[in-house]
Amino acid sequence: MSRHGNHVTLGEVAQAAGVSIATASRAINGSAGRRVNEEIKKRVQETADRLGYSPNLSAQAVARGASSTIAVVVSDIADPYFSAIAAGVMRGAEEANLIVTIAAAERSVTNELEIVRTLRGQRPRAIILTGSRRIDDPQQAALEEQLLAYDASGGRVVLVAQAPSPFDVVELRNRDGAQELARQLVNQGGRRFGIITGPLELLTNRDRVDGFTEGLAESDLGIDDDAVISTSFTRDGGYEALRTLLSRFPDTDTIFATSDLMATGVLTALRDLGKEPGRDVSVAGFDDIALVRDVTPPLTTVVAPLSDMGYRAVRLALAERGKDGPVVLPVNTAVVIRESTPRRG
Repeated sequence: MSRHGNHVTLGEVAQAAGVSIATASRAINGSAGRRVNEEIKKRVQETADRLGYSPNLSAQAVARGASSTIAVVVSDIADPYFSAIAAGVMRGAEEANLIVTIAAAERSVTNELEIVRTLRGQRPRAIILTGSRRIDDPQQAALEEQLLAYDASGGRVVLVAQAPSPFDVVELRNRDGAQELARQLVNQGGRRFGIITGPLELLTNRDRVDGFTEGLAESDLGIDDDAVISTSFTRDGGYEALRTLLSRFPDTDTIFATSDLMATGVLTALRDLGKEPGRDVSVAGFDDIALVRDVTPPLTTVVAPLSDMGYRAVRLALAERGKDGPVVLPVNTAVVIRESTPRRG
């Protein structure tokens, strides 16, 4: 029986047609990446007509790739790590004649969840999320649910984060990069190591710490648990953590900060304690943000092609969906030795 004049939902159409909401959406709205069997498509469309369902025109635009915007969600736009990724997103979007909407979650999963809810209403062609996945965070499941609903309506989701995921991922090889850094710092003569890291519930930090300790273990070198200082992912966090580390282990000769931004705080804290970075204590970071080439001494780090990662995320969002499930694009790293880690001994 027709329900013309009443609001009929997509869920009601899906139930009446005996298909999932995602399949009903693709059958009615169309999709640039996923096809529906013609027989099922006909059944869904006939059911929608019989019930008097009126499709959401903006949803059709998203599903058919007609939306002119891409949304990128960053953890902290003031952090050079995220601003470099966002710059790559903008470069890729410009090539495709698309507009970029940028939202900052201020390192909060709750904020990230609210942003995604808002973006679903705006219906951009794709949502690109940058930032580490969190370990055992109940909000993570709620965020994934929102993204899956957006994906089912015809949008595309790409994460610049860690696999596995139900979505396409641009994945930086954090663990491999940190492991290689440890090897090279041992070759530089480092023997008494400390690590300054961001919150360990972030997989990025966990991978970098684990990779570094694995690299040390290859040379039968270990690191005391108390020499791994977890702090905020900021310059000030690095500054305070360095003072804590040296109060516990004053003979530390080499420090690995899991981000360049924290490493800049370490350099300043060393000077404030009367120690010369490089000469007295070696310091290395991770990411190779533009700033670290100009600090004194120039910082040894792991090069992460951040802008290129953002660019690849856009290209992935605009490409055909993978036939065998979510696509993972691995991004390799490289260690660059600079004056902050001179050879010792």
